[in-house]
Amino acid sequence: MRRRTTANARTCGRLEDNTKIFKTSWRLSFRLFLCTSLVWVSLLALFVAPVNAQQEAETLVLGKDHFLAGGTVTFNKDNVDDLFMAGETVHAKSDISGSAHLAGRSVEVMGTVGGDAYLAGMNLVLGGKVVGDATLAGYDARVGEVGGDLRLAGSVLVVQGPVAGCALIDGDEVRIEGPILGDVLLKSRTLSFSDEARIEGQLILFEEELGMQSIPTRVAPEDRIERREIWEWEDSTSDSKLTSWSQVVIAYCIQVLVISLLAILAAGVAPQKIAGLRRTVFDHPIRALMRGFFVESAVMGSCILFAMTLIGIVLIPISLLVTLVLGGIGYVVAVYCLGVGLLLVFGRPEPDGFGTRALAAVLGAVVARSLALIPFLGWFTFLALTLVGVGAFTFNWCQAKPVLANGS
Repeated sequence: MRRRTTANARTCGRLEDNTKIFKTSWRLSFRLFLCTSLVWVSLLALFVAPVNAQQEAETLVLGKDHFLAGGTVTFNKDNVDDLFMAGETVHAKSDISGSAHLAGRSVEVMGTVGGDAYLAGMNLVLGGKVVGDATLAGYDARVGEVGGDLRLAGSVLVVQGPVAGCALIDGDEVRIEGPILGDVLLKSRTLSFSDEARIEGQLILFEEELGMQSIPTRVAPEDRIERREIWEWEDSTSDSKLTSWSQVVIAYCIQVLVISLLAILAAGVAPQKIAGLRRTVFDHPIRALMRGFFVESAVMGSCILFAMTLIGIVLIPISLLVTLVLGGIGYVVAVYCLGVGLLLVFGRPEPDGFGTRALAAVLGAVVARSLALIPFLGWFTFLALTLVGVGAFTFNWCQAKPVLANGS
């Protein structure tokens, strides 16, 4: 009996550690997704006019990996390993043997995913079977069969299942319609179950008031349910001791992926604008750095002036938002320019198509985020890239063509 008690204690300890790692990694990834989404929306608003949603998607093929981007993007090819898709409306209809990385306003996956699936957007439907793990962040999300673990965050969430592994679910309205074979960590304001819903492992439930959520015994008996107050969800992830190599790797991979997608979309949708910014960075890097420094200083300094007027205090959040958006845009621009510069160093020509632009974006993101991991030097590298990008962006944005009277 003592050995069994010790084994159970060790199992619970490992579950608690894994729970904390999953929660902390997910919070970092989800917040990064929200911030970069704001940057991308700003890029679209400032760089280009509205794009025709029916335009043909750009495609890049590297071995068996496929990269697609555009307005409405549809994938229906065979013999594909990893799949990367980004657009306003994204449809993946065919099976793939590798992992799926998809982002858009509306994302739908109906084919089988042989590896892991990563979806981000507004409306998400993961209807095909996922052999590995599934990670989704959106507003309205529906998930089908998952062979591994499930990580799901949003507002209105439906888990059709079955889920063979553990599940981490964070939403406002959550409905479970199928079996989950592993442990479940769940936070929601409203929770409902279908007749087929089952939780075979331990259910850790975070509630505003303990006992407010009714769990049918057919779903999970009370002796396998642990109820916690909802504030513990955030409080238990704020411990600085939760940092681990798994968190660092997960955060690094997601950062590279998101930055690459932003740079690819920007270069694909507005190639001439991005080319102009690239020439500014290459021709006048010091000037771009100084201009970026003065622009960011001016915008941040406006907060002090607004505070001194008292009436202008209400404008301080706008100044802070402009500072963050400009910094995000500048960083994406600089990362892409860094990737192009590295290609030129290796003897490759300047990007003239979607494939080379995507390669430059991915290369720049990998190098930039790798440099950011270096203590002390990483911060200055990140700051320099951001200021150079901001300087190039504002320089090109402020260069207005003269308007002649009477159309002459």
